[in-house]
Amino acid sequence: MSALTHTQDRLLQVILAPQITEKATRIADKHQQIAFRVRTDATKPEIKAAVELVFKVEVDAVTVANVGGKKKRAGRIMGRRKDWKKAYVSLKPGQEINFAAGE
Repeated sequence: MSALTHTQDRLLQVILAPQITEKATRIADKHQQIAFRVRTDATKPEIKAAVELVFKVEVDAVTVANVGGKKKRAGRIMGRRKDWKKAYVSLKPGQEINFAAGE
C-alpha cells in the first residue's frame, strides 16, 4: 500500500458527522462556517484536507473545540459520556456545502 492511499484512507476517517444544530445553522448563515464532529486525534491540517477531499470545496480556516463528555447518573451509579472534538470549518468565498441536497 502506498503512502498516498494510506493518507486518503486516514482522511476519509477523520470526519465523523456534520453537526446539524440551531447553533451550527446560525454560524453557517452568519459566518459561512460548517461544524463537524471529528476524531479526537485529528489535527487542523488533517481536517482541512479531509473536508477538501470529501466535499470538493476550498477551506479557508479550521477552528477546533474539545467538548467534554457529560456526567450522567442512573440511580446511585455515576457514569460519563466520552469526550469528543468539534471542528468549525470556514469556507472560502463562493464555496458552499449543501447537506439537504442528498446524495
